[in-house]
This record gives sequence, C-alpha cells and structure tokens, in this order.
Amino acid sequence: MAQSRTIPADPLEFIRRCVQERKIFWTYHVNMRLKRRSISRAAVLDSVKSYEVIEEYPDDKYLPSYLVFAEAGEEQIHILFATDVAGDNVRIVTAYRPDPREWWPDLRTRRTQ
Repeated sequence: MAQSRTIPADPLEFIRRCVQERKIFWTYHVNMRLKRRSISRAAVLDSVKSYEVIEEYPDDKYLPSYLVFAEAGEEQIHILFATDVAGDNVRIVTAYRPDPREWWPDLRTRRTQ
C-alpha cells in the first residue's frame, strides 16, 4: 500500500502530539545510530517541549520529513522525523549531536547549504 505524502498543516504540533501520544515508529537505522552515539530514547522523548523545526524536506524519499532541534538536559540534539499524516504517526529516522563545524553556534543553522 502506498504511503500518503500529505504534509501536516502544522508539522511541529503534529510531531509533538505524536511523540507525546507515543505514536512513533523507531526505524532500525535510528536504533543503531542511537546506540552508537550514546543517545537514549528517553532523551528524544523527554525533550519534546523544546522541539524546533529547523529544516523541512517535504519531498523526502518516503514521507515528508523535518529536522528538529531539541535540548535534552544539558545537550543539544537533532532528530529527523518522517511524518505519516494518514497513519497518524511519526518515524524517527535518525538522531545525532550537531557538529559545530557544520552548524553555526545556535546549532539551528547550517554553515553551508
């Protein structure tokens, strides 16, 4: 069955609601990345109130996706969410600590685009 490419009316609100309601699919890729990068699922989930969409990819391969900045305790992370509006869920594709060589000091703006 083909997935819908519907873009959420308010992507940030959609992502936050899905995370708060635990309507989340954790991809194999993100599970491997989180382990290797020592980022816990709790850090991704507990930082939901600090989420900020910093990049949008409406034409991403499978579903529209959004790069989100989050503050998890004392550290900052980026989380890539794919949004499945029709299925009313998000997929966490990857999460990482932003590299200051690639991001301006606010960690929300890429140095080169």
